[in-house]
Amino acid sequence: MDPLDMWDFSSPLISLWINRFYIYLGLAFGFSLWICFQIVIRKQDKKSQEKTVPNASQNLMTNGYLSLEKREIFVSGVKIFYGSQTGTAKGFAAVLAEAVAALGLPVAVINLKEYDPDDHLAEEATSKNVCAFLLATYTDGRPTESAEWFCKWLEEAASDFRFGKTYLKGMRYAVFGLGNSAYAHHFNKVGKNVDKWLWMLGAHRVMARGEGDCDVVKSKHGSIEADFTAWKAKFISRLQALRKGEKKPCSGNCRKGKCESHQRGSERAEPGSQAQEGFRQRDAEEEELLGSTSEEESGPEDLQSLSSVIDVEDLGQIMDRVKKEKREKEWREGETGVFGSAVENEASEPRAMITPALREALTKQGYQLIGSHSGVKLCRWTKSMLRGRGGCYKHTFYGIESHRCMETTPSLACANKCVFCWRHHTNPVGTEWRWKMDQPEMILKEAIENHQNMIKQFKGVPGVKEERFEEGMTVKHCALSLVGEPIMYPEINRFVKLLHERKISSFLVTNAQFPAEIRNLKPVTQLYVSVDASTKESLKKIDRPLFKDFWQRFLDSLKALAEKQQRTVYRLTLVKAWNVDELQAYAELVSLGSPDFIEVKGVTYCGESSASSLTMANVPWHEEVVRFVSELVDLIPDYEIACEHEHSNCLLIAHKKFKIGREWCTWIDYNRFQELIQEYEDSGGSKTFSAKDYTARTPSWALFGASERGFDPRDTRYQRKNKAKDISGC
Repeated sequence: MDPLDMWDFSSPLISLWINRFYIYLGLAFGFSLWICFQIVIRKQDKKSQEKTVPNASQNLMTNGYLSLEKREIFVSGVKIFYGSQTGTAKGFAAVLAEAVAALGLPVAVINLKEYDPDDHLAEEATSKNVCAFLLATYTDGRPTESAEWFCKWLEEAASDFRFGKTYLKGMRYAVFGLGNSAYAHHFNKVGKNVDKWLWMLGAHRVMARGEGDCDVVKSKHGSIEADFTAWKAKFISRLQALRKGEKKPCSGNCRKGKCESHQRGSERAEPGSQAQEGFRQRDAEEEELLGSTSEEESGPEDLQSLSSVIDVEDLGQIMDRVKKEKREKEWREGETGVFGSAVENEASEPRAMITPALREALTKQGYQLIGSHSGVKLCRWTKSMLRGRGGCYKHTFYGIESHRCMETTPSLACANKCVFCWRHHTNPVGTEWRWKMDQPEMILKEAIENHQNMIKQFKGVPGVKEERFEEGMTVKHCALSLVGEPIMYPEINRFVKLLHERKISSFLVTNAQFPAEIRNLKPVTQLYVSVDASTKESLKKIDRPLFKDFWQRFLDSLKALAEKQQRTVYRLTLVKAWNVDELQAYAELVSLGSPDFIEVKGVTYCGESSASSLTMANVPWHEEVVRFVSELVDLIPDYEIACEHEHSNCLLIAHKKFKIGREWCTWIDYNRFQELIQEYEDSGGSKTFSAKDYTARTPSWALFGASERGFDPRDTRYQRKNKAKDISGC
């Protein structure tokens, strides 16, 4: 029997089995149709949703959310990092934070002293924040104490191959540096370095670095505050553009002149393009400008080795060094492109020393400004003597009539930034004359007129003596020590000669940084040199000079002083805990310059200042000044203590040659000096004279140890004081 006869082909199961191929084919076709249907449905749903979403919400979604192809570019917040020594950068950080908060953005202000870059800096690459760095440059181009560790870490990371060229890729940042262009060799060095190191680690600079300049003369906007305000405005504008997803316009400094923004002109970038295109361009540059993987810089021998036979294993290191050099060159060229034009414009013609910001600051302090670089101010001792009271210590030591003394300067600029500067460093600084120059005749004429106008304001004021008011209208003395460095003025000799022609005595003070000018200076009534410290280290700390060779200049200035025939003076300002323990070194400096007199004065505290760290604790008591002077005199046998002015916390040490017989002759015969200087001018400088030729006897009340302690008995305050003693004695 045939086995097939046992099967019933009419059975449904058998039919399905025989036609299974057609069944499979049908199922596959149906499943495909279902998939296609689902795709069409989803596309329609997406289109309908896009039509129903409002325009504002759609823009927010486009700018705020990631798609598969576009990178989000909205700003989630701003972090402001600051490194400050005197508080200026900290104050700027607070101002910037207020401006950012006004945009409705989250903002954080961070002291770099409390920030650990090893733990947190890499997070900024993905945080969508914009980081602003406000960094001050401190002494010798070093970072401030608060930013020292951050800068050290960043520098090491930038040169360490283990961090890689993309360590901070995605981080967006801007830098504003605070410095003083008078220190040209390290102006804004910290800001420049941090900008470079962040860039080398792959971070994206959202705008050009800002440079604040404390030198109001060279500051681009007139002051460091104005420099910051201008940078802040650009930063806020850039921040708003980033929030909208706008691409920064091409500056024309793109590598090889190629960038998409340049090709498309002024077209608005598509949402997300700023980040994508910026990073694509960045990737292309970094492949060629990769930082070195070696800690050593490449030298000529490395470059030479490229053309010779080298080991394949060494090829990578050599190429890395070449790439690092090229990368740093690219960064420097970018710096030149951004800032070069500004430097060229500044150097094109001399600028006025007195800028609008400087004029405003000095005018508030009571200065009467003259021309473009000079000033005059009424001394408080002038006001005192007009009222019949005593004069300054120069009256006690040398017989100056304080109510007839004009305090002025032909140069507001200085080459030092002394910690005890009682002008709080509002004046400009510089190492050479680089400003417009006014003629000495105009300066002297306006100085006298301004001085007389200030004296006139005291006419009829209660307590002002009529006879002294009349005397005060005629200037008899000129103290060239108001502010700045008068010896910097190119026509200083002509200015002094004009003073002498008007029978006005000249007292000129210099800060011992211009030895050639001291040698070339024609005779003045009395020439001062400030000796604020006796060692290189303490002088640098106290005077903060601009010259790199400041110590040699200081010593040469003292030697130049020793060659002068007129009266010479060392002026020592004692600052407790700074320079009061250098007695032996001071004694050596005295032998170097052989001054006729040494004025020793305790520092005057002038209130808090961001430019100085002095406090009342640094002001020595009068007894401490007396003790210092006594110990110093023991080390210089040719000198003795001559005079004292207790009110000014000041003593005068004089060379024994001015003790004629048993009487001190530290005062000046001003009429005799005018006769001698006239003979000098008539002889064309051939007839010289010495300091002893115009001395006068010092009154007993001015001598050290006298009961008056430097008070003029004609001083009404002294008379009242003694009268009170007599009454109490009765």
